[in-house]
Amino acid sequence: MTAGTALPRVTTTAEHELAALQREHGRPLFALLLRLCDGDRQRAEDLLQETLVRAWQHPEALRADAFASVRPWLLTVARRLAIDARRARQARPPEVGDAVLENTRVIADHAERAAATLDVREAVKTLTPQHREVLVLVYFQGASVAEAAETLGIPPGTVKSRAYYALRALRRVLPGYAADLR
Repeated sequence: MTAGTALPRVTTTAEHELAALQREHGRPLFALLLRLCDGDRQRAEDLLQETLVRAWQHPEALRADAFASVRPWLLTVARRLAIDARRARQARPPEVGDAVLENTRVIADHAERAAATLDVREAVKTLTPQHREVLVLVYFQGASVAEAAETLGIPPGTVKSRAYYALRALRRVLPGYAADLR
């Protein structure tokens, strides 16, 4: 035999038996699995294949009694595999298709957020104490203009003015964050 010639394929008795099982019991097994998989043909085909693999792994179950049919054993194995597959899917979060991911807003990771926080803290230190007080009260602590004015003992118009000029100064110091500060 030359190197390019393929060896003849030798089939074992087990392969012949599995092929016969597939021919004889494949359609009823597939019909059962299709119902158990809510019409999902691909999943039903996968489970049918797994059922036949189990039959191959347990030849003793197929030859236990010459007079009894192996169909009940195959149907039981198929049903249990379908139940296990359903439970496994329910235990995991649902899968998401690509279309949903394309429209999902990208959120910055924790490292970027930590770096941005440090940058903002350093930039706030460059402000005058009056501007810093207003920003801390209004933007970081969530106080209203009236509450900040009362806390600082200044008119509300002054709070608005200081907040405006403080943000403007921050935009100059943090040019990459200008869109986030508006």
